[in-house]
Amino acid sequence: MLQPPWNERVYRNRHGRGMRTPMFGIRLPRYRTRTGMFDDMVAAQIRRLNEAWPDLIQPLQFAVEDVPPSDPVPWQVNPNMASQCFPASHGIPARVVLYRMPIQTEARTKMELQLAIRDEVVARVAELYGRRPEEIDPDWGF
Repeated sequence: MLQPPWNERVYRNRHGRGMRTPMFGIRLPRYRTRTGMFDDMVAAQIRRLNEAWPDLIQPLQFAVEDVPPSDPVPWQVNPNMASQCFPASHGIPARVVLYRMPIQTEARTKMELQLAIRDEVVARVAELYGRRPEEIDPDWGF
């Protein structure tokens, strides 16, 4: 019966002549990249808002892109480079898009990054529904 290499007793040497030991232990979580951690933080904020406002959040689509488009639409005088929202039209649901690189470059710590993500998501949802961000999340802006 074939066994995974970490269950075998003998490993081959580390001089390029065979398999090495596993890089991560079988019980340790794998290393997360900055992109993966950013996606997890966005998903956590969406889940948090969905618990408070399921009627508002469930019909929306959320996306994360690396950078904003290079040519903003002509009717935006001061385009927001951190996030953008698109109203529903022609059978396409309303969408909120967060741009990872502009948000990450402004945040210095993990806590600042989480707060920036929260503020962007709340601001875009409030913009889509024509409400103030404080109505969606009372902690917005702190």
